[in-house]
Parts: sequence; structure tokens; C-alpha cells
Amino acid sequence: MTSNAEYSYLCQEVWEHNKRYYIDNAPTISDYDYDRLLKRVEEIEQEHPDWTLPSSPTQRVGEMPSEGFATVKHVLPMLSLQNSYSEEELDDFIKRMEKLVGQKELRYFCELKVDGTAISVHYSKGTLTRAVTRGNGSEGDDITGNVKAIQSLPLQLVGTTLPNELEIRGEVFMPKASFEKLNQRREKEGQQLFANPRNAAAGSLKQLNPKVTAERDLAIAFYAVAHSAPTSLTKQSQASGYLQQLGLPSVYSCRLCRSKEEIITYIKEVSELRPSLPFEIDGIVIKIDDLALQKELGTTGKSPRWAVAYKFSPKQATTTVLDITVQVGRTGTLTPVAELDPILLAGSTISRATLHNEEEIRRKDIRISDSVTIEKGGDVIPKIVSVDLSKRKQDTSPWQMPKRCPSCDSVVVREEEEVAVRCPNAPSCPAQLHRRIAFFAGRYAFDIEHLGEKIVAQLIDTGLVKRLSDLFILTPEQLAQLEGFKEKSIHNLLKSIEQAKKTTLSRFILGLGIRHIGTETADLLAKHAGEIKALIDMDKETLIQIEGIGEKVAAAIVEHFQTPSNIKEIEALIDNGVQPIKEEFKHDRTHAFYGKTIVLTGTLQTISRQEATALIKQHGGKVSSSVSTNTHFVVAGDSPGSKLDKAKKLNLTILDEQQFKKTIGFDSHEK
Repeated sequence: MTSNAEYSYLCQEVWEHNKRYYIDNAPTISDYDYDRLLKRVEEIEQEHPDWTLPSSPTQRVGEMPSEGFATVKHVLPMLSLQNSYSEEELDDFIKRMEKLVGQKELRYFCELKVDGTAISVHYSKGTLTRAVTRGNGSEGDDITGNVKAIQSLPLQLVGTTLPNELEIRGEVFMPKASFEKLNQRREKEGQQLFANPRNAAAGSLKQLNPKVTAERDLAIAFYAVAHSAPTSLTKQSQASGYLQQLGLPSVYSCRLCRSKEEIITYIKEVSELRPSLPFEIDGIVIKIDDLALQKELGTTGKSPRWAVAYKFSPKQATTTVLDITVQVGRTGTLTPVAELDPILLAGSTISRATLHNEEEIRRKDIRISDSVTIEKGGDVIPKIVSVDLSKRKQDTSPWQMPKRCPSCDSVVVREEEEVAVRCPNAPSCPAQLHRRIAFFAGRYAFDIEHLGEKIVAQLIDTGLVKRLSDLFILTPEQLAQLEGFKEKSIHNLLKSIEQAKKTTLSRFILGLGIRHIGTETADLLAKHAGEIKALIDMDKETLIQIEGIGEKVAAAIVEHFQTPSNIKEIEALIDNGVQPIKEEFKHDRTHAFYGKTIVLTGTLQTISRQEATALIKQHGGKVSSSVSTNTHFVVAGDSPGSKLDKAKKLNLTILDEQQFKKTIGFDSHEK
């Protein structure tokens, strides 16, 4: 029998998972497992209603409002949906509806359940006035400034007849392609990866600086009209067309069904369609189509009676942990990785899964030779969900983080209040040097073409490069020692290195590899410092005054510049010809690109994509990855693809490479 103490523990466990999901953006169990936990709490409360705690997760809906945003009360509550995972549970819902309404053959409106963050958006006389997160269902965070940064969201409705007041419910999400690009960038910058697009979208909406949100390429889709004055809607199935008439993006691939069989057919079709969708979905939403019936059926206090979510089971597989290895990052962080018996999962062969840190391994008790269940987080990143203890071998022992760096044999350290274990031997650790140089030469820092990771490894192994500045004094004779290097490859690499000497201050700062410093922070520092010497001289108190720089980041910057070897390296870079150019952040408001959205597509021949992006930003423009009615210019290089076709259909201004360079004022030079 379940005891009261066990019930209390279950409640606490659910709230802890709530925090990891909504506040930390780092869930540790699947949606399926979470729903089962919550369902168990509900079952216990039904058996023992007198046990129900005021703090029970069944008494509230969704996330807690985060700090830093104003809290706003919803005019109409934002309720969460009941979940079902089987045809039997779906059948129970339909029978319940027929019994409550007193008639059979009801019409059900079915739509994709976009896997994102639910929000409520308000328009007054056609103008966007407020956007609020779901929060706890009755009140949420005012994120209007961040939501305005979403390109697909109109700030002004269109149409001849606009409602005086409109409140709509929708889902903010991150497209799969944008998520992959974001995680690739974060990995190169040494930042923690997002687990899935949903958490990436949630984390982006929680940014206190809307500029960061704007760079995350979020999208939005609306699925319901909560309130409209006046309105002529009588059916849920009319909402999508009504929203589209107003210029609002809505959930597509919907269907009106008249039976359980038709709903099941739709679910199967969507399940097959799911891998090809440009965004993540985690199920299907099924609603009574008649809005008057919806109102009549009402709610249970936390969920609408007239709707249910049919959720797909997570894509999982079982395999064996062959080994647990350790990777050393560019800042010295040791990251354990599970080496798996290769297995096909969701269309790709999985042989490795990151374990993040020692605490996660200990919490899940993952051991070498264990049989484990893996799934793709957000159908993208492989992760270990659980261990099958019944198959564990008797001679296994808990895994422990090595006491010494696997690359340089230095004693590792763990700083106070940090989970990460680090190798402190930054100057001489081969693994750190490899990662640091690869990052330094990468597209987000110095953007040195022809300098891939294999070449970096050769340069380090041969002793030609022992620090970043050595790259800029390489000679043809030295490169000729490398495997596969002939006259042309030597010329190409040296030419790229020479061109990289002239870089922006923000790229220079990023390339130094300071802990916690990504592209956005490097831009902030460059803007406020103006030159590298000024940044070096800044103390912690001065740095904290810069909006977007916290104590942790400020401390890392000060620590970096207080290390003599780092200062010597900066001096060596400059002595070897590197020229960090002071960036001009005052924009010419009369420039053609000022305040405009520009999309780059295809391959540019005489200017890199990164360079073009930097120039657009310097002139007050914004670079977007997708073409829409909000796009002002499309710059088309070779092999532009579908973006150019869409731009032509929308009658947008299209610039070729030469026209772009002339508009931006770029002096042509051979790249």
C-alpha cells in the first residue's frame, strides 16, 4: 500500500522535474515518464482525497513565472490538456464526450501538437499590445519585448475588418534547422547544448535581453481564439482560416473528424509525416469542434473537458554501454561520453551519447557494460534515459571521474559551486590546445579557411603550433612537412591565415577562448571597450555595469587577463600581425540596410558569409535565415536554392553579390 509519506515524496519529485523542465531548461526524464509520475499522484489523490496537499502538482498548471519579468494575470486561464497514449485512452475520451453531450457522432477538430512554449498574445484594434507565458495557468510572465523579435509574428493585424480586442493562444517554437545551427554554435563556443528545440525556445524567451531572443530564429503558430470582440466564430475548425485572414501564422495540417476511426487514421498519417516536418511535434490535439459545446462542457479546474492530447511515445532503443570515455574541452572541462554498441534509432546509427558530468552519471547510476535505454532528445541529441538494473552484471562498479587529465596527466580540479571538473593545465594540455585552436580558427572567431581539425592535429603533433600566435608565423617550408600538403594547399592555407590577421575586435575577443564568452558577449565587450587594452584594464565592478555581463562572466574575464601567459599571448598575436579593428557601432540611419531584414542565400565568391553578416550588422541591419513578407532584401550567391524562389514569389528586392558589395560599401578583394 502507498503511504502518505510516499505520496508527499512523489509530489516533491514531480515539482523537481517541473523545475528542471521549465526553470532550468534541462529535463532529466522523458515526457512519457513525467506524465506517468503525475498520473500516479492523481490516482493516489483519488484514493485518498484527504491527503491532497495544497502544493500538489495537480493543483497547479505548468511553470512558475521567472524572475526579471512582470507578472500578468490571464483574463481567461491557460489550462493544460489531459494526455493519452493509446487508442484505448482515446476511446475513453470519445465515450466520455458522447455521454456528457448526450449524442453520438460528434465532430472533432484535430491538429498538430507543436512542441514549444505556450503563450497568450493580445491585440488591441489590430496592434500587438502584450504577450504572456502560460506561467501557472492563472498568471504568467510578460514577454512582449521578446515575442516582438519573432519574425513571423505580425505587430499589426491585416484585413478590412479587425476585432477591437483579440486574445489568441499559440506555441512559440524553434525550427529543427535553427536548433541544429544554435547547438553547433554553442558547441564551438564551449557552451552547454540545449537538450531539444522546445527547451531552446523556452530558454530564448526567458532572455532578459530581447536582442538575444531575436538572434535565436524562433517561430510561432496560433491554434485558438481565447477572446475576440466582435467575433463570428462558432466552430474550432474556423479558427485557422480566421487567424490566417488577419495575417497570423496558424497550426497547419489540421483535419475535421467524425469518428475514432477517422482520428486514428489522421494520427497514423501525421506519425509518418512527422520526420519530414520542419519543426518538432509531440502528438495530436483533439477538440470538440463546436465552440458552444466547449463552453457548455467547461473545465475540470485544471484542464478543459472538451479536449485531449494524444502524445507520441518517445523514440527509444536499448543498447549496451561499451565504455565511458572523457573528452577535454577548450576551456579544460572534462565531459564523460558513453561509447555505445551501435544501434539504429530514428533513422540514424547511434554509437555515442554525452553524459554531461559526473553527477548525472551518479544520479542515473550508469556503469560500463550496463544495458541502457536511449532516446533522441527532441529527436536530435542521443541521451541515456535509464538503466535496466535487472541485466546488470555483478562485477560492475560505479564509474568515477579520473583524478588526472586523460590528455596531459595533470591533476584535475573542481571549483567551488561548480559541477564541472576541469584540467587547469591550459598552456600545455594537448587536448585543450587542439580544441582551442580549432575554435580560434572557426567561422565564429577568426574564420581561417582550409584549417580544419585534422590539419590542427597535425600542426600540434609536429610541434609547429604550440600556441595560437604560432599560426601567424607558419612558413611554406614548415607546412610542406604535413601529410598531404602540396604547393596549392600550402598557398591556400597561408593566404587564409594572412587574411585572418585583419579581424574585428569582437572576433578577436571571442577567439581568445575566455570561459563563458560567446558571440553575443564578445560583441557587448567590444562595443563597450573599443579596444583590447581597455578591456584588459577593466575590473570586475566595471564589467558588471555592462548590461548582459553577470558576476560569473566578469570574474572569468578578470581571471583571464590577470594570467601573465594570456597577456603574453595577446602581445604575441599583435606582434605577429593580427590587427583587431575597432568596430563602429554608430549606424548611419540613412543607409539602405539600416533597420532592414536581410537574408543571405547561396555561396558568395569574394566575401565570406560571416563577413557579409558582420557588415550588415555594422550598418544597422538584421540577418535572418528565412524569407518572409518581413524580409527587405535577399542577397543571392551561387546555388541559392528555395529561398530565392520564395523571394521572387513575394516580389522582394534581390541583390547579387556585386550589388550587395556596392550597397554595403565593401572594397572588393580576393578572398
